[in-house]
Amino acid sequence: MDDYQKYVSNMYGEGNGQGTQNGYTAQNPQPAMQPVYTPQTPVKKSKKKGAFGKAVLACVLGLAFGASAGGGFYAVNLATGSFGNSGNKEVITQNADDQAAADPISNFGQEDEGEGAQESSDQAQVTPSGNTAGSVSTLLSSAKMDVSDVARSTMPSMVCITEYYTNTTYNFFGGSYTQEVPASGSGIIIGETDDEYLIVTNNHVVKDANKLEVIFFNDTTVNASIKGTDKKRDIAVVAVQKGDVDPDTRSAITIAKIGDSDKLELGEEVVAIGNALGYGLSVTNGVVSALDREMQTEDGYTNTFIQTNAAINPGNSGGALLNMKGEVVGINSNKLGGTTVEGMGYAIPVSSVTELISSLIEKSSRTVYSDEDMGYIGIKLQTIDSQTSAYYRIPVGIYVTDVIEDTGAEKAGLRKGDVITGFAGEEIESYSDLQNVTKYYTVGDEVEVVYMRLENGEYHEEKVMLTLGKKPADMG
Repeated sequence: MDDYQKYVSNMYGEGNGQGTQNGYTAQNPQPAMQPVYTPQTPVKKSKKKGAFGKAVLACVLGLAFGASAGGGFYAVNLATGSFGNSGNKEVITQNADDQAAADPISNFGQEDEGEGAQESSDQAQVTPSGNTAGSVSTLLSSAKMDVSDVARSTMPSMVCITEYYTNTTYNFFGGSYTQEVPASGSGIIIGETDDEYLIVTNNHVVKDANKLEVIFFNDTTVNASIKGTDKKRDIAVVAVQKGDVDPDTRSAITIAKIGDSDKLELGEEVVAIGNALGYGLSVTNGVVSALDREMQTEDGYTNTFIQTNAAINPGNSGGALLNMKGEVVGINSNKLGGTTVEGMGYAIPVSSVTELISSLIEKSSRTVYSDEDMGYIGIKLQTIDSQTSAYYRIPVGIYVTDVIEDTGAEKAGLRKGDVITGFAGEEIESYSDLQNVTKYYTVGDEVEVVYMRLENGEYHEEKVMLTLGKKPADMG
């Protein structure tokens, strides 16, 4: 588990918004004066030798000056787009549309209407007004937010997350001691339903949680529950009940605008916001250092990431990497070695996980049950990791070493030698995976169990519905 508390103890890992755009109006300079030729009455002079040649030379020079000046004014008009349509120009900017609350994912991963006509909301549209001949307009370039603008507009859509998990320590004599300790992470409000706010974060921020709390930007703290997780992509979605949030906070909360990480360019400026070191939301900035950087997570999965020199510290995991429009383009992850080197932070490209997040949003919120209320499968087991799997040619998962009589496992038909690979729709590769899933199910719940069974020298996948029972009292 990645958090600042664990970072201090393990020397690695981590302790586990919207506003309007700045409008502007182009200020036109004073119109450049057009050269005016006023014929002068010639003064009669007495003829002298060479007078005719001097007159010809003067005419040539005059024509050259006129051509040069006219060409210059034509070039200016052509470059500014005002040739043949001179006059003052009015620059208009379009403010971002309000987020729709009716949609459960609140336009998550969707582009704004009218985007085909206007490439981006901060790109100015120019409409002519007036018709003063000979004027030259200077058009300002499109507006761009600075770091403070991005922070101010997006902060109401960012949250801190506190996970409370069970930590076991061992003494010199082999004894153990367990206690519930907090760990810190970050999250992004990416949608809402009639009843819930939906928050995306990293799976490693919440996977060991016995209890979750979300702290909004104004320090309001409420309980949260997990909707869905994906350990391979290190993504999770958690939910907060709107009824638990006071009216003032609800009115101030905004939904993050999702950008397109596929359009990022090397050297592009970005901003990272997260709960660094568990101190609360903070802002850092930098540039995109690399794209499609292939990295292996601590859990052994290889994915591609955005690399940035914006500081991503313990506690930043699950926070936002934003472009200078205030759009989320990445989900920060400190699990990739951000504490071991300077200036190398990583973020999950948001466009690569849009569909995954949408699917996790659709899942039901889950409650963590106490140890005594947690459902009981009824097996003895052993984890088969990748190394053991390769050596013994047994599938990765939970190897059933024995089935307890008169339990859900026996009634469902599980046998000694079966290898459990899935439970309630979640992939199972270790005992830790199984624990992190079963804590959301209680006595009497019926769940689907996927397992591999050896028959005729080969393993075949089977599925069965299993009703969880009550853990025997003598098991603690």
